[in-house]
Amino acid sequence: MYNKKIKEDNMNKQDFNEGLLGFLDASPTPFHATLNMSLMFANAGFTKLNEVDKWELEAGKKYYVTRNDSSVIAFTYPKEHTNYVMVGAHTDSPNLKLKPNPVIKEHGIVKFGVESYGGLLLTPWFDRDLSLAGRVSFLDTQDKLQSVLIDVKKSIATIPSLAIHLDDKANKDKTVNKQTDVCPVLTTDDSFDYDMFLRWQLENAGRPDVKEIYASELSFYDTQKASYIGLSDDFIASARLDNLLSCYVGMLSLCSVNDEKPMLFIASDHEEVGSESTSGAAGSFLESTLKRIAPEYDEYMKMIRSSIMISADNAHAIHPNFPFKHDSKHTPHLNKGVVIKVNANQRYASNSVTISKFMDSAKSINEALQHFVTRSDMGCGSTIGPITATRLGIETIDVGLPTLGMHSIRELAGSSDALSLYKILVAFKN
Repeated sequence: MYNKKIKEDNMNKQDFNEGLLGFLDASPTPFHATLNMSLMFANAGFTKLNEVDKWELEAGKKYYVTRNDSSVIAFTYPKEHTNYVMVGAHTDSPNLKLKPNPVIKEHGIVKFGVESYGGLLLTPWFDRDLSLAGRVSFLDTQDKLQSVLIDVKKSIATIPSLAIHLDDKANKDKTVNKQTDVCPVLTTDDSFDYDMFLRWQLENAGRPDVKEIYASELSFYDTQKASYIGLSDDFIASARLDNLLSCYVGMLSLCSVNDEKPMLFIASDHEEVGSESTSGAAGSFLESTLKRIAPEYDEYMKMIRSSIMISADNAHAIHPNFPFKHDSKHTPHLNKGVVIKVNANQRYASNSVTISKFMDSAKSINEALQHFVTRSDMGCGSTIGPITATRLGIETIDVGLPTLGMHSIRELAGSSDALSLYKILVAFKN
């Protein structure tokens, strides 16, 4: 149901969240998320572009383009290329990535060596049902290089906890070693062959023509489905809410606006590790796309300085068991609205002008807003907002949806907040 087109005039929370849950389940990696968003854009009438081709853009049409199969930009193309409302999010989430030579056979068990990606909260990964997904690159029987997405789907691994009898500090001073403690176990069959395993997955993905496997980018994920939680379905629990929640909202917002509204959506990869890549926000993807939308320098600068970037990334809701971790005057609550994020040291790019524009748009449709400022004696997470603002010189605001358990294998958000952000983005006037 992730590619269901929802009409703005028939929107309600149940319809919206039905599509959201499906999108979360169908997107275990940035590659799958980008593919699913591309399918949504194609279904909504967007024309696919290729970066290596010459672009012949036509006024009144809408387009999308991908890079590295893990980042996507989509945009309307009205006659006037000014006053764009741009929405930015990221496709990646903290996870356990498979190492190139992952197989470890010892102590009667076959396990995989993994590397922690991003600021991963490790302890929740123990004793979960795990599967594997990502991209595999290979040489086919025609001696051509190919890349295919795979998703095992079946629960094939787990990371067993050490029994409390063998760890008297388990409930006191628990530490996790990223090299030795979190290797998922797969089987007791010592004859396991990794190359044959990948060939089998590629065959299941419709590619039986594999001559030689060269490389892969595979990640473990929790097979538990996204779902409602709470007496009145108050919450949404899922993996990868940070930041597929914002990806879905931004994607659907662009698909719902009038084609003549100047609007652009970008979902970048590698935010969780600093965004410094060809497909990350610190790369050239957005800048080069905008320069092709407005090829003349003066036209390009006019577009940049008249537009706004809404960087949408999850915000820290106040934790009911740890309220002292928050500034008492800036405590976002679940299901109380979108959060405006502010930081004096520019870890967030919000300023008084962009905040006022966002507040005015929310006020025009009676949507509640909240504010978040981290405690002055604590560090602050970063987003694509400051990176994009610095690279492009575009006025930017950082907003997010209140979340608990951020960077856990299963995060928690309010079931009303995503729809609220969607309504604000669709109604936003720049």
